[in-house]
Amino acid sequence: MLVNVVLLTVQVAVVATAINLPLSLIIANYQDKLSVKFKFIVDILISLPLALPPVVTGYFLLIILSPSGIVGDLFFRLFGFDIVFTWIAASIAAALVSFPLIVRPIMLSFSNIDADLINSARSLGANKFQSFYKIKLKLAFPGILAGIILGFTRSLGEFGATIMVAGNIPGKTQTLPLAIYTNVQIGDEPKVYLLVGLSIGLALVSLGLYNLILYRDKNSNKEI
Repeated sequence: MLVNVVLLTVQVAVVATAINLPLSLIIANYQDKLSVKFKFIVDILISLPLALPPVVTGYFLLIILSPSGIVGDLFFRLFGFDIVFTWIAASIAAALVSFPLIVRPIMLSFSNIDADLINSARSLGANKFQSFYKIKLKLAFPGILAGIILGFTRSLGEFGATIMVAGNIPGKTQTLPLAIYTNVQIGDEPKVYLLVGLSIGLALVSLGLYNLILYRDKNSNKEI
């Protein structure tokens, strides 16, 4: 039971990060091509999940993903089952809440890349994909990795939006935060301590990797 909760939590966080990463790379790659006004709007939309209570985010997801919602109805027509109250819905909730934390470091890394490097590569015959893959991705890699770890870590701890759109179903949608909540409610303190310890352990490992990346990136910049 405990193993299943941990595995489901990690699964949800991995899928949420996988959902966010391509979109984050696209936004970061094209941010310099946006007008100031449109970039201002995009920045607000990106940061909105951080400002809203997670339960509000979960409520809107519940409306959209429910069988009567646009996405939920389309999903049922394509795959034959409802998306709400499944681990997929939990992954989508975690992805939306953690999106600002993964896209921000990536956007910052892309914005710090010297445009002359890209222009030089293009003048030497590199196409858009080649300049993106061989220059932008490599130079922005520390920021991309940092964003992935931050987004993954936030997804591990997602609670409010998840419980709204995916519920708290043991063995199906119950992640670590939801399991902690359930065991606090029933007064199972030993299990609560164990679950809290596991959550702290996962968070420490993720944040340790994040800080290690920042440390190595700073040291490599000093050497240059």
